[in-house]
Amino acid sequence: MGEDTGQDHRADTGDYRALHALSLQDPETFWLDAARTLDWDTPPERALDDTQAPFFRWFPGGRLNVCANAVDRHVAAGRGDQVAVVHDSPVTGTQRSITYADLLDQVSRFAGVLRGLGVERGDRVVIYLPMIPEAVVAMLACARLGAIHSVVFGGFAPRELALRIDDATPKVIVTASCGIEVSRVLPYVPMVREAIALAGHTPDATVVLQRPQSPAELTGAEHDWEQAMTGATPADPVPVASSDPLYILYTSGTTGKPKGVVRDSGGYATALAWTMRGIYDVGVGQTMFTASDVGWVVGHSYCVYAPLLAGATTVIYEGKPVGTPDAGQFWRVVAEHRVRTMFTAPTAFRAIKKDDPSGALAGRYDLSSLRYLFLAGERLDPETHRWATELLDIPVIDNWWQTETGWPIAADPAGVGLLPIKPGSPTLPMPGWDIQVLDGQGGRVPAGEDGAIVAKLPLPPGALLTVWQDDERFVRSYLSAFDGYYLSGDGGHLDEDGYVFVMGRTDDVINVAGHRLSTGGMEEVLASHPDVAECAVIGVSDALKGQVPRGFVVLKSSVDTSEPGYEQRLQAELVQLVRDRIGAVAALREVLVVPGLPKTRSGKILRRTMRGIADGADEPVPSTIDDVSVLETLRPMLRQ
Repeated sequence: MGEDTGQDHRADTGDYRALHALSLQDPETFWLDAARTLDWDTPPERALDDTQAPFFRWFPGGRLNVCANAVDRHVAAGRGDQVAVVHDSPVTGTQRSITYADLLDQVSRFAGVLRGLGVERGDRVVIYLPMIPEAVVAMLACARLGAIHSVVFGGFAPRELALRIDDATPKVIVTASCGIEVSRVLPYVPMVREAIALAGHTPDATVVLQRPQSPAELTGAEHDWEQAMTGATPADPVPVASSDPLYILYTSGTTGKPKGVVRDSGGYATALAWTMRGIYDVGVGQTMFTASDVGWVVGHSYCVYAPLLAGATTVIYEGKPVGTPDAGQFWRVVAEHRVRTMFTAPTAFRAIKKDDPSGALAGRYDLSSLRYLFLAGERLDPETHRWATELLDIPVIDNWWQTETGWPIAADPAGVGLLPIKPGSPTLPMPGWDIQVLDGQGGRVPAGEDGAIVAKLPLPPGALLTVWQDDERFVRSYLSAFDGYYLSGDGGHLDEDGYVFVMGRTDDVINVAGHRLSTGGMEEVLASHPDVAECAVIGVSDALKGQVPRGFVVLKSSVDTSEPGYEQRLQAELVQLVRDRIGAVAALREVLVVPGLPKTRSGKILRRTMRGIADGADEPVPSTIDDVSVLETLRPMLRQ
């Protein structure tokens, strides 16, 4: 295991306010200084090229290889024996550790495999793998060649995979014979074959990692991973321009033509390296456990690239927060691998709280190594923040960002110095992010008033360059609503101290008899009830008021519901709570107790889908859904 050296990895640029001001007033100085922490084949002389705005480019003239920065340079510095990747798989009952030297060997040889299949700089490779180290190897091997990877969540339906194949037009697909879920083994190869048959584009080859739980019979242009690796000639890293794409990542919940976020190489690597020091306070030899699939942006940034760029150890976890086998697995991982910083979604903690409301399972493990818990992916409600803080007695840090941004827009920067935490807020904007809240006419709203959260252009390094092969869609989707600003799609407000409060997607603001109300604010109230594990509030059409809110709550497993009249009493208490804290104008009259809420695999509650069903639409099952049965159970309740 990587040794926690105890060194201070905090950013040396001083106080947060000065740091943020410098990043906005003199981005050249700030970001060139940040870029010097990387190894460049050709160091950049300038930070920003704004000559083709709004298509900004960072570090023009700079050339580097992201894989070499994530792997080779640590081996060259004498840290080859340090563990780079830990694979912890409760679903298979196995663990293994890969040192930086081992990782360099595997990545170099797999890059040779890809090159042998014709993959060169600029070519695309679709990666369709479970949470196994080979996913990390495949991503880094693409980066090593200057190829562009597009990771698609393992288990996505063939039609959705086919859409992404047609959009990215990959030369090669990398997959496994199967994925392993809580209650079943899911064969991948038949789904990949079906996707290729559905797609208009046909890749030249498919590489298949055989897993013992369900090996696949390979045919035609399908190649066995291990056999291909045996005869592979290792490939050296290929320097690329800073603005060359590193990957394409499709945003969750897309319908029709997928929207592929394009991430650059130099800007992304620079931003991630800074965040490991400045935000997450993780450095050489320390361990970060990010409980996210590599198919999502959090997995790309903080399972794979950022920890390895920092010379840290990253834990790749193949399991769930609960059910594999219990709600104590995250604590076991922290204890066994001496995790310093943990990062997951609020949904995971609500699931843990539901199964283990008192947090008793945490008491079975030595959690003394854990310094910080970061939560992102969905709004961190104050009740979940309180529960986690009291349980762990460490800073619990909300951070807000998106697939498009690549790293946190707002956070509490542990590496610079923690700021006072305000539950319900991800704290303050990070360097390079000039965050404002605007009304529908583009005017700035007063502190405390909700509006559209936007970021002033240019966006900092690491944010999306464009949408893959569709610049017009990039401008239409993100830049056309307010001239000179990136539209986040989230609504909320800034308080008098500049703290950001993200209340939910702008389409989660409902209009009740002319009053604009945030469903996130109502959810915050419902979540404060001691019996509630998690909740959702949606706006449904109403002939009189335009929209009215409807609440859904999932109870903690410890709650005794057998008492006569319990549900009716609970519903009355919840309605009264909202009335007391928000007012009668909220018009929340109906709160249903449900066994579960439909979510994406990344943990986001499918509020838009719920709202469509409630309004009578023939709402399709989203490709990103985690468990279809939860939605089907809820469907008749939504339509009543």
